[in-house]
Amino acid sequence: MTLVPPARLWRNKPFIFFTVVLLLKSCIAWLVIFDNGPSWRTIMTEIPFFWIVFCLIEWFARKHKFVLYLIVNLVVTAILFSVFMYYKYYGVIATYHALQQVNQVTAVSNSVFSLLDPYYVLIFIDIVVIGVMFFTSKRVKEWRRIASKRESRKVVTALFIVSVGLCLFNVLPNRASMNERTKAEEMGILNYELYSILAPDNERVVDKAEITQAKIDGLKGIREPEIPQYWHVAKGKNVIIIQLESFQNFLVGLKLDGQEITPNLNKLAADNFYFPNFYQMVGQGNTSDAEYVVNTSLYIPLHGAATMDYVNKELPSLPKLLRSNGYDTATFHTNVVEFWNRGELYKSIGFDRYYDKDFFGTDDAVFFGSSDEVLYDKTADELARMDQASKPFYAHVISMSAHHPFTIPEDKYKMKLPERFENTLVGDYIRSQNYADYALGQFIDKLKANGVWDDSLVLLYGDHLGLPIYSLNGAEKTLMEEIYGRPYGYTDMVNIPLVIASQGVTYPAALPQVGGQVDLLPTIANLTGISLANQIHFGQDLMNQTSNLLPERYYLPSGSVINDRHLFIPGSGFEDGVNYALDTDETMPAGGAGLAPSEYERALDLLTLSDSYVKQLPDRAKETPSGD
Repeated sequence: MTLVPPARLWRNKPFIFFTVVLLLKSCIAWLVIFDNGPSWRTIMTEIPFFWIVFCLIEWFARKHKFVLYLIVNLVVTAILFSVFMYYKYYGVIATYHALQQVNQVTAVSNSVFSLLDPYYVLIFIDIVVIGVMFFTSKRVKEWRRIASKRESRKVVTALFIVSVGLCLFNVLPNRASMNERTKAEEMGILNYELYSILAPDNERVVDKAEITQAKIDGLKGIREPEIPQYWHVAKGKNVIIIQLESFQNFLVGLKLDGQEITPNLNKLAADNFYFPNFYQMVGQGNTSDAEYVVNTSLYIPLHGAATMDYVNKELPSLPKLLRSNGYDTATFHTNVVEFWNRGELYKSIGFDRYYDKDFFGTDDAVFFGSSDEVLYDKTADELARMDQASKPFYAHVISMSAHHPFTIPEDKYKMKLPERFENTLVGDYIRSQNYADYALGQFIDKLKANGVWDDSLVLLYGDHLGLPIYSLNGAEKTLMEEIYGRPYGYTDMVNIPLVIASQGVTYPAALPQVGGQVDLLPTIANLTGISLANQIHFGQDLMNQTSNLLPERYYLPSGSVINDRHLFIPGSGFEDGVNYALDTDETMPAGGAGLAPSEYERALDLLTLSDSYVKQLPDRAKETPSGD
């Protein structure tokens, strides 16, 4: 049998040529996303999708058939590239819902480029080669003429029928899979993308009348104490929340070759209430979603960022709660208020004022705005002014300098990085957090010097992870294993610190209870002596509850749940899920001593209640906070 030379295959059989090309690109995507890489399943799930599109071209394209193949190749390449690049950071399979992030991409282009591995460019090689040939080769017209010949209609029809059957076979049995990555692997990436567009919205909406605090507390297993501990111990004090960019818990107490990485936060943690078992609960909006969850005690939406999807509602919130109890409220962030739609978020949750780039200026810029040093210096002065007023204040301060990809300017280096950490994401992350801690120390010193510190209840926490497992190469995973003394795992990745400090209130204590960002509002309400009797909230007071249930929706597959002992990640459902021990990240299958099926169902019910509650809130009135 005579083999067809590649050149003739290219000229004569675009159907076959582009099948091979797109299959190779799919293999690259599977290599990035799925643990087992490409396999026979790649062929069985991806090729039928290509063939359906190619058959349509063969049927209906009378002219420009070759151009249509090129367009399909370009579109599929863009989809696959977007999917695996998104996965590299978020650990989830991007769908059309992620399109709302497109206007943010240019602002974080450094982060995007930092995720690129050299072999990723292989996905574009054919486009470059074909493009060069298309515009330089004198034989292009001949190729287009030969390629325009139609394939046998009988063959095309048979292939179309078989391909549709295979796609349905791949999609229909796997629609109920909870884990998006499992679903994409079982359906095929492109089938999954199309399914996410065409699938009906089956989200259950619970009637608002049925959503009560008693029902929420029952699902979480909460029993309110008759006499709450720490009730109103910080009554009348200012409330200052410091949100630390990309700050993970392993940094607390970390030393590298004898160098203390975060000495200022270490001292705060040692001298006050420190919660080492605290976890992020953010979504697609990352930092802005942390602001949302902390200030509302509600969960993030199933798709998209809360700052895009929920800010048209009159959200119950910490600023509104404190304002109704005599507080002045403000939030501080050195970026423009339009980034991640924060201006609308601040209107919805009711801050009296925001301070953004217009207030902080552009001096000493790091990433999106002025450095943490500028943020803290100007904020401290403003807080001192607010402290002179007759009423207490609530200030939410958002740090930003330790932002992915953590390449801070050299003049911000405050430590000498060990050689083995140089030129790695892990090393850059540690060095940037060392600088962030340095700036934080200046802030604390200034608050103590101007008298604000002693008048305040201060909470510090990480907004979200900085080192996704999916972004680390082999050498970087080895560095993390050196830090942890074991392989870096999912439980470590989503673990962030929480410190609560207040003069005369807190004392040295590492509190073991599990908590999440959704728990800060009720914890603050207890400490300041403010009742939540008329406010729906999905968090719990960490000072009086020792058991918790935290549903997770991003960076981990849907259906992931944290309880007091384990992080549970589902497979197609509960039965094939995996438990990860919070203290060791060791794994065990579903059931047994891991997350109970009832806990899993209760966690899903909590998400449904939160979604239903927000959807049925009244639309927001058109009042606006002022910018300073």
